[in-house]
Amino acid sequence: MHNVLGIIAEYNPFHNGHLYHIQESIKKSRADYTVAVITGNFTQRGDTSIVNKWAKAEMAILNGIDLVLELPVIYSISSAENFADGAIKTLDSLKIVNTISFGSESSDIDILEEVADVLYKEPEQYTVILNHELEKGLSFPKARENALLMYLNNVRKYVNVLSTPNNILAVEYLKSIKKNHSNLTPISIKRSKVNYNDVKLKGNFASGTAIRKLIFEQKDFNLSQVMPEYSHNILSNKLRNGQYVPSLDTFRKEIIYNLRKMSLKEISELPDVTEGLEKTIKLAANSCNTLNELISIAKSKRFTESRIRRILLYSLLGITKQDMIASKKISPYIRVLGFNDKGKELLSLISYKNPKLDIITSVKRFEETNKNKTYKKMLEKDIFSTNVYTLGYKSDSLSNLDYTKKIVKI
Repeated sequence: MHNVLGIIAEYNPFHNGHLYHIQESIKKSRADYTVAVITGNFTQRGDTSIVNKWAKAEMAILNGIDLVLELPVIYSISSAENFADGAIKTLDSLKIVNTISFGSESSDIDILEEVADVLYKEPEQYTVILNHELEKGLSFPKARENALLMYLNNVRKYVNVLSTPNNILAVEYLKSIKKNHSNLTPISIKRSKVNYNDVKLKGNFASGTAIRKLIFEQKDFNLSQVMPEYSHNILSNKLRNGQYVPSLDTFRKEIIYNLRKMSLKEISELPDVTEGLEKTIKLAANSCNTLNELISIAKSKRFTESRIRRILLYSLLGITKQDMIASKKISPYIRVLGFNDKGKELLSLISYKNPKLDIITSVKRFEETNKNKTYKKMLEKDIFSTNVYTLGYKSDSLSNLDYTKKIVKI
């Protein structure tokens, strides 16, 4: 019986903190093999990936991952709940993964499990408190955090659990494991060097946020200090050749153009648009020239910046509420981005364990044989998102890379 470790990540870009997480996870789980489910060209907090998904897959494989799978874009840019659910369903459907490891700000997985249990079961008393907090006009994340603290009635124990990004995702992973009756065993690796949103470097560690900020601001800093050598070489090559996208702001004109062209009804059909938010977004788009201005006008106590950024991304990629509803009813297809020799063994094992699983190694071949309409539409969104993404390059803005790019084989 092989011990297979699953990891869910964005690797935007792959840095020393990610390497530490992989090494500690392998040690803790005693894994024989590793599988990573990664986001593609756009990310969960409504932004672009600094380099494309194949570059991220190569970084991952050269630093200890055996098999890299892509989380379809509709999950990659969803709320934490749908993001986590899509990724957990992906790992679970492989039928070979024993353990899932995630980074979190909390060192106590039992506390995370207790919170996830409340969110999964949604006891009546908790739901009443949550609705009361929402009636105050708070954003859903803040209302949920308040409701949990009141329901669990132990501020000292739970106070920081749902106020940090990695803890929030960790809780959603645990909730999804419960919801899908998965046999995955979760382990948590504490983030001990830098936090997700830290913009300062600490020794040989920096968050992805800090690295992207340095690149965006074109600061003269040696990134090799905070990235493994292979990752740094790949990133440097992409930066040198202009094949990178620093932020969502790269597409500000396209997003504002789209929103100005869309009717109020069309904007209201974007995921996460509720309570008349379409009017605010439309007014902002009609009066702004930058995304920062637009976000500043649209965000509020009720609607967080991350939520607004995701809505802008939905408008750019043409993703609707109906698309989102469809994604929640199925398990994602398995899209292979890259593997090494051990990863090749894993693919054979996956096919043996689950012969009916939809595994994409050739987009064209999958299009010719697939009969699932939801998968067809989901893959079209993936292909379109890559075509949009490469528009942000300074050179070689080629389309249809999903057909022409080969799987990364190390």
